[in-house]
Amino acid sequence: MRTDNPWSAGTSALPARQHLPAGTVDAHGAPVLVLDVVVPVYNEEKDLETCVRRLHEHLTRTFPYRFRITIADNASTDTTPLVASRLEALLPEVVSYRLEQKGRGRALRTVWSRSGAPVLAYMDVDLSTDLNALLPLVAPLISGHSDLAIGSRLARSARVVRGSKREFVSRSYNLILRSSLSARFSDAQCGFKAIRREVAERLLPMVEDTGWFFDTEMLVLAERAGLRIHEVPVDWVDDPDSTVHIVKTATEDLKGVWRVGRALAVGALPLDRLSRPFGDDPRDRTVPGVPRGLARQLVGFCVVGVLSTAVYLALYSLFRLGVGPQLANAGALLVSAVANTAANRRLTFGVRGRGGAVRHQAQGLVVFAIGLALTSGSLAALSTTAPSTSHSTEVAVLIAANLAATVLRFLLLRAWVFPERRADRAASVPTTAPVPTTADGRTPADGRTPVHPAGHPAPFDAFGTAPRAARRAAPHAAPFGGSRTAPITAPGTDDPYTDLYADPYADDELRNAR
Repeated sequence: MRTDNPWSAGTSALPARQHLPAGTVDAHGAPVLVLDVVVPVYNEEKDLETCVRRLHEHLTRTFPYRFRITIADNASTDTTPLVASRLEALLPEVVSYRLEQKGRGRALRTVWSRSGAPVLAYMDVDLSTDLNALLPLVAPLISGHSDLAIGSRLARSARVVRGSKREFVSRSYNLILRSSLSARFSDAQCGFKAIRREVAERLLPMVEDTGWFFDTEMLVLAERAGLRIHEVPVDWVDDPDSTVHIVKTATEDLKGVWRVGRALAVGALPLDRLSRPFGDDPRDRTVPGVPRGLARQLVGFCVVGVLSTAVYLALYSLFRLGVGPQLANAGALLVSAVANTAANRRLTFGVRGRGGAVRHQAQGLVVFAIGLALTSGSLAALSTTAPSTSHSTEVAVLIAANLAATVLRFLLLRAWVFPERRADRAASVPTTAPVPTTADGRTPADGRTPVHPAGHPAPFDAFGTAPRAARRAAPHAAPFGGSRTAPITAPGTDDPYTDLYADPYADDELRNAR
């Protein structure tokens, strides 16, 4: 499982989502590129031209922003490259890209990583999905409401025409994802998706699959990282000439489910790189009289507590067969405490990844010691007052002592081991970020004008990020490094790609160079 993420080097959080303003023009007075729709193809010489012309006509007629259609040829062996080149020459909004290796996931990662558009989408060449769903698909990304958007054939209001075999396979796969990876999205494999580019920069390097499982892996990681996924019910008509090999694809997908599930279980993925800055989520806000997340944490803690208590009692009964009550209690409590801390860390308090795991376990052992003192003290008191007590009485006393220890454990876990995430997220804000400014551009504290970390005056928002207008005016303020117009070279390649806020016409130069 790939864990490196070269696009996020030197950054700790995604920028806050912002609405992409309509009517923005570049230095030449042309509309700024907003949407890049990728059409991955392999040996589609018959359908490619019809698809692209229909898509181009629909976008020209209905889409209010500047767009581009990118044909991603996956090492076709027929005349598909010639058809793509002809369309590129005839239609100004169409470009073609040739890959010498097959794989839909590989094509999407390659083209999306080189695109300068802030919203990236893709659709299958057969156009099984009704194009009227395209604008609802990308609208939440343009508005800043969501991070990813997917078309769903399994949503209640979707209208789908396809055979019973594909219907059964699709719903079975969805059930597998829900049961094994706890996925909440309804349709992972519909060829109709979109993503914001700053999210793609962080997310795509974590996705290992290069084939059909690419979509599923991308969505599972995005959901586990807490990103917002918008679902659009679609009208979809099955393509009877589809070349997808169902059995082979299903086998590869199941292997991918196992690989991703194992990586998530051991915390091998740096999903914290996909977090938003503190304050971007309304749940970060403090409401007087409403403890943040207390109800959800109590439910999670109770569930974990019931399970760990059951494990503790089973271990105590097992250990009691060979040792005395004190050693049996200590051993059972130690094992259950380690498991309890790990479960509460992930399920109750939402801490992901390996960062701080050792410290959390060490603090959990301190909490364990307190619980041990309470339960051992209860056993000692019981043996003093009733030396010949029965095993059932010992268990009853331990249950009462554990209830008292549980209340104390929750308070310690919430206040000490896993304190409010506010502190963790605030720590991710760069130390050079100035304090929020007033309407006249001055700080409330001392009246000074804030200064950009590079030394240039610029207004900042409450999280130390220059607003979009300021970033356009100051090329050095690009959030992912580099200038607005200078190409950046992805680590390990010679292919430049442009920054999210770069001049979109720089892509035309790249296309001409190719």
